[in-house]
This record gives sequence, C-alpha cells and structure tokens, in this order.
Amino acid sequence: MRDSYQTLAGRAEAEIKIKGSRFIAEALPVPDENEAEAAIQEIRKREYSATHHCTAYRLGPDGAIFRYNDDGEPSGTAGPPILRQIEGRVLTNTLVVVTRYYGGTKLGTGGLIRAYGDAAALALDRSRIEERILRTPVRLRFAYDDTSPAMHLLSRFDTELLDTRYSEETELTVAVRRSQTAAFAAAFTEALAGRGESRIEETTRRRTDDFFDSLSLGTTIPRFFDASFLRFYL
Repeated sequence: MRDSYQTLAGRAEAEIKIKGSRFIAEALPVPDENEAEAAIQEIRKREYSATHHCTAYRLGPDGAIFRYNDDGEPSGTAGPPILRQIEGRVLTNTLVVVTRYYGGTKLGTGGLIRAYGDAAALALDRSRIEERILRTPVRLRFAYDDTSPAMHLLSRFDTELLDTRYSEETELTVAVRRSQTAAFAAAFTEALAGRGESRIEETTRRRTDDFFDSLSLGTTIPRFFDASFLRFYL
C-alpha cells in the first residue's frame, strides 16, 4: 500500500528568455483541483498582459489526477512538456504555470516544447522537495494501569499524537502510517491482552489525506503530553 509521496515544500520561480520571448515559470504545491485552478486564475490576473499562461498539475498520492492546458499555443507544445517535468521528478500535488510574453519571433513546435519544458524544469529544480506520509486516525481507549504497554506500543510504530482525553480511562487519538494501521490495531490488542479498545476512525472529510500527510516523514511521536506523568512509564 502506497502511503507516502513527494511534493513541493513551497513556491519557486524561474525565467528564461528565448528570441525575445520571456517564459516565467512558477511552481507551487496545491492540495486539490480547486486550489490549483484558483492559483492559475491568480497568476492570470497578475500577469494580465501576457500572451499565454500554460499550465500543468498532478494530484493525489499516486498522481492519478492530472490536467494540462496549452492556452492557445499549438497543441501539445506547452502543457504536456510542463507535465512531463512534474512526472519525471515523481511529484504530485504540484502545479506549474509558465507565463509567456511574446517577443515577436516564432519558435516553431520544437522550440516551444523545449522552452516550456526548460522553464518548468528550472522552476522545479529551484524548489525544495519534501516527502509526505498518509496517515489514518486511530482512537485508543485503555485503563490507567495499561499506560506503560500502550506507550511502549506507540514507540514501536510510526505514529503521531493528535488528541488526548482523560476520565476514568485514557483516550488517545493517534495518526498511524496508513500501511501500518491494521498491524498497529492488532499489536494494541496483543500488548494489552485484549483489554482496552482500538477503533480506526472513518471520515468523509474531502481533505483528510492532506490533513494527516502534513505530518512529515521522519517526525517521531511526541514523548507525551505531561512530563510528570511520563517519568513513571517511559
């Protein structure tokens, strides 16, 4: 099961000039189609006097959603070469817009393909890439006396603490790496000898993945939420 992907950490820009034409490339992270289209419209308004705004974006953990637009350039000479630069770096949730100010000299099909591809490549090369992890929320409930085995279990898996509640029992909500979810739930049951409860949270929020994948690769679970409580169990 795929549970991580690469995307941009922030916005980057680059510009090249070819035979009088300016090609201004902007690369930026986008979580969904709505934000991708909004970013494109923002650039169109800002660069309103430009000749073309050619675009490509790729979305989803597997990059299964993609769109491109030649915006008046000859078919296949602008959007596809931009998209190939995104795909070649195995990036997703990524948008590149290349704005052209026409300089008076036609570049021909091959020239346009190279120009748009090169501008996109330069902007992406200037971008910082980060890996995101897709996580699933799991709610845990256990007695105070089972805190030690529960905490040791959390340290064995790639998890992040999301929420804590105290009453007669302890309730934790943790974000578990998606590929480890089933194994984590089974290990919880084993570690507590059947005591307590683990429940994989189902949600219909459209951007659940974007919420949980913001927890970056390599981040470890917090050592807990109360240092005075921890010294008895860690």
